[in-house]
Amino acid sequence: MIKLPNGVNVNNLIDDLKIFSWEASDILLTYSDIIKNSEKKLKILKNKNINDPVTFADLEVNELIIKRINQKYPNVNWAILSEENFKIKANHSYRNTDWLWILDPLDGTKDFIQGTGHFAMHLALNYKRKPYIGFVLIPEKDELWISHGDKLWLEKRYEGIQKQNLSKTNILQKMTVVTSKNHRNKKLKNLIDKINFKKTIVMGSIGCKVASIVRGESDIYIALSLPGKSAPKDWDFAAPEAILRAAGGAITNIDNEDLVYGTTALEHPGIIIASNSNDNHNKICSQIKEIIQKYAIYP
Repeated sequence: MIKLPNGVNVNNLIDDLKIFSWEASDILLTYSDIIKNSEKKLKILKNKNINDPVTFADLEVNELIIKRINQKYPNVNWAILSEENFKIKANHSYRNTDWLWILDPLDGTKDFIQGTGHFAMHLALNYKRKPYIGFVLIPEKDELWISHGDKLWLEKRYEGIQKQNLSKTNILQKMTVVTSKNHRNKKLKNLIDKINFKKTIVMGSIGCKVASIVRGESDIYIALSLPGKSAPKDWDFAAPEAILRAAGGAITNIDNEDLVYGTTALEHPGIIIASNSNDNHNKICSQIKEIIQKYAIYP
């Protein structure tokens, strides 16, 4: 059994993280309302990089979560890796601890700016490079997905605890695939077309996609990164992996190998598959790999 650092009670920790998360939700929803006024949209942008935009919402949530954790737990032997701090300074001091927080204050920034509602906050506590506690906050749906080990639950801010409902569909051609809105490429489109899924749903944010699998709205998500191009990072996958695995699903590379966190680049290149069934996942990966090889789709 995994034991949290000295002085940390898991129930108290989760209660604290809930409070922090709903505070973050207020910030994100405030900026989301600003975006709906087109005259004010540009005022929320910290930079003008259309490929990797940063908003003041990213920065405020980043500051909030890190400040709250450090204030509440000042002497605990863990570190915090955040996307926004890593962009400023690629500090590798987080490698020296077994316990590591991984934060993405705003996953799906492009969708956030576009006003689609498909954005999330990811917060995971990794133990020895594996997600142990996961929080995925989806403000526009008033959803806070929480996992602790193999336990998962969904909290609504004003409605209490809800249940998840994974689909039991296990045949590729009968599955609904959820795919990216802003990170699509021709090879991924070709692969999805060749598999001939029953239905395709398009949305931003990996957290939102994985939550759609846990709700039973979709069955599978495929991330395909082109060689030499950017790939999803630790903060994209850690918290979503935590909630999906706790729900009974799985997320691996196409060879059914677990994701490896804490590498030098913090990247997850190649093909990553998230599915609704841990028991069926290996078979799904093998079938997709066969299709890729048959049609020479990748790399």
